Amino acid sequence: MGIGAGKIFENHSSDNRLKKLLIISPYFAPVNTADMQRVRMSLPYFYECGWEPTVVTVNPDDTDLPTDALLSENIPSDVKIYWVKAFSKKWTSKFGLGSIALRSLWFYKQKVNQLLKAEKFDLIYFSTTQFPVLILGAYWKKKFKVPYVIDMQDPWFSTYYQDKPKAERPAKYWFSHHLDKYMEPVALKNADGLISVSQGYLDTLNERYPMLKSVPQQVITFGAYQEDFDLVQKKWRAFELPFQKDENLIHLVYIGRGGYDMKDAVTLLFDGFKKGLTYQYDDFKNLRFHFIGTSYAPAGTGVKTIQPIADEMGISEYVEEQTDRIPFYQGIFLLLNADGLLVIGSNDQQYTASKIYPYILARKPLLAFLHKQSSAAKIIQECGAGKTISINEESATEKVRIALYSLRSTRLSPETNWNKFEKYSARNLTKQQCDLFDKILNN
Repeated sequence: MGIGAGKIFENHSSDNRLKKLLIISPYFAPVNTADMQRVRMSLPYFYECGWEPTVVTVNPDDTDLPTDALLSENIPSDVKIYWVKAFSKKWTSKFGLGSIALRSLWFYKQKVNQLLKAEKFDLIYFSTTQFPVLILGAYWKKKFKVPYVIDMQDPWFSTYYQDKPKAERPAKYWFSHHLDKYMEPVALKNADGLISVSQGYLDTLNERYPMLKSVPQQVITFGAYQEDFDLVQKKWRAFELPFQKDENLIHLVYIGRGGYDMKDAVTLLFDGFKKGLTYQYDDFKNLRFHFIGTSYAPAGTGVKTIQPIADEMGISEYVEEQTDRIPFYQGIFLLLNADGLLVIGSNDQQYTASKIYPYILARKPLLAFLHKQSSAAKIIQECGAGKTISINEESATEKVRIALYSLRSTRLSPETNWNKFEKYSARNLTKQQCDLFDKILNN
């Protein structure tokens, strides 16, 4: 067992009124992944909402992803964290079983069995995109009579890539597609509640599994966590930029994954930029676009999906893509040092950009390319935090040119409505999670 390091929070474990929450998150701090951020940012607020959290995660030594020690700093010191093992990827990858969920499944079963035999938990909370581990929810519910809730941060079984060329499909797509098709019903049909970052995800699941319509469910986006920015300011000298910043240039930054589903957004951005170069060269020649951390592949092995578009369009000298992921707090440092920020969205209308809150908290000029149905677009517009351009809109190239010209000419921070933004704070969204947990127990 490990205890999360960092700030000292009041210990509430003696409060008999607290309900006990067992959180399953294969990736967790200090591993730097997007799918553990909801849990990390919620942990400081579960107690005040009447829930005592315990986290079960995979030992960082058994993952192949980068770590960021600072991710553990804001975890309450009295949160219990248990680490389980995972079979070595060196051996399992020979059988096509490289995912952390599949490699840790047996160890999760053993460890959580021990915990559920030793003490009573009121609810099991799966918050992860490592979906195969979710099938254990049905097993534990049957064996120990403990209900479980699933946080759907991404689609699990999806037909999105079915009509896409083989080159645009994820690695080992055939295997994962058929595995997901079998596993998803096992986990979803027995779930007692659902949380999702997208209404579209919930709609798909309710249509696929009609029995879910009777269980508590809610769209809850990731939360905004100002404490992360405070930590970066405190340790400012510990960070460095992943590129050489030239004060004579205007550096526009995007941090996050690339992929073929983002081609429409990237192409629209570059079309608008090229139009600016053609008609206002002196105003656009100093723009530089930096795409950082675009691949989940191990360092040095990622395949570029954005630079080839720039190459094909003849603007290579203005665009840089670095596939290697950077530490989480270095990413915040980069946002704070950029002249402007770009949000690149998927052409899948269900996609929601979980990174949107750090972008807003950075208080920088913001230009977002999103599907018109994206929840991220609605949040930006509601709070006045930046400019959004729909990737589905015809003849949007001129809008992009105007937006880029405005961004490079003013460099002013957006006039964000922070009162409206407050409802997206990690504290408020943790309360929404706990309200749903209470509904599950009372359902």
